[in-house]
Amino acid sequence: MPSGTAAGRHKRRLLWALALTSTFMVVEAIGGLVTGSLALLADAAHMLTDAGGLVLALIAIRFAERPATPEKTYGYIRMEVLSALTNAVVLLLLTVFIFYEAYQRFLDPPEVLGGPMLAVAVAGLAANLACMKLLSAGATESLNVKGAYFEVLGDMLGSLGVIIAAVVVMLTGWALADPIIGAGIGLLIVPRTWMLLRQAIHILMEGTPPEIDLRLLEAKLTGISGVVAVHDLHVWTITSGVDSMSCHLVVADMTQARATLVAANEAMKSGFGLTHTTIQIEDQALREAEGERKL
Repeated sequence: MPSGTAAGRHKRRLLWALALTSTFMVVEAIGGLVTGSLALLADAAHMLTDAGGLVLALIAIRFAERPATPEKTYGYIRMEVLSALTNAVVLLLLTVFIFYEAYQRFLDPPEVLGGPMLAVAVAGLAANLACMKLLSAGATESLNVKGAYFEVLGDMLGSLGVIIAAVVVMLTGWALADPIIGAGIGLLIVPRTWMLLRQAIHILMEGTPPEIDLRLLEAKLTGISGVVAVHDLHVWTITSGVDSMSCHLVVADMTQARATLVAANEAMKSGFGLTHTTIQIEDQALREAEGERKL
């Protein structure tokens, strides 16, 4: 088993991102209350889930560092996937709240202070850009870091929206710009959250990793000299960056079992990056005999 998760390699970056996000979450929340801006409050709420997601990611890393036990043979490395799933669910619930509050403000638009709203939004945008820079490298390796990165990306776009709303309110006095942007932030959250939710569920359902072509993998195994059949082939993801494969290879000559096993492991490693494999070699004659007895 690998010594650590993909998220674990970016622990320091996650800590810095958490510090920045938490600080500006408080700034935006206070700014939203002072200015009466839903867009700022929505962005602050989104930052709250960002901070919560980063905390969950760090907790997941801490759990992943625990050793395996006889009861939990993989240890706790799947906590990362559970954390990503929790992030996605919380974000979806947050979006429902934002839409509800925007609807209420459409019915009764409150007064919004455009100047202070603009200043807070610009500060929030700077914080979002800094966090995105911190998380960008890990987002390509870890589902958990990817989830945090997408949340910050949504925040960054939200901050841009708040800036636009503030400028509109300042120049025209049109208060409806604020709930419109607030609802727009909610719409930005939905597709990325849905993608993260699908990825987390796919892993928990032990689906085939999207980067693995199972038909090509099976063809590679079948093409190994001496292999006459492949069955019970499974490829799944344990956590981000940790894929596993198991299968049964039926061979005509059991004296070549060792060579077949070496060739199969090498094909999996070189062609698909799979190093955690369990391959069982079966004798064709014995398998056929067992099949006849069942009949």
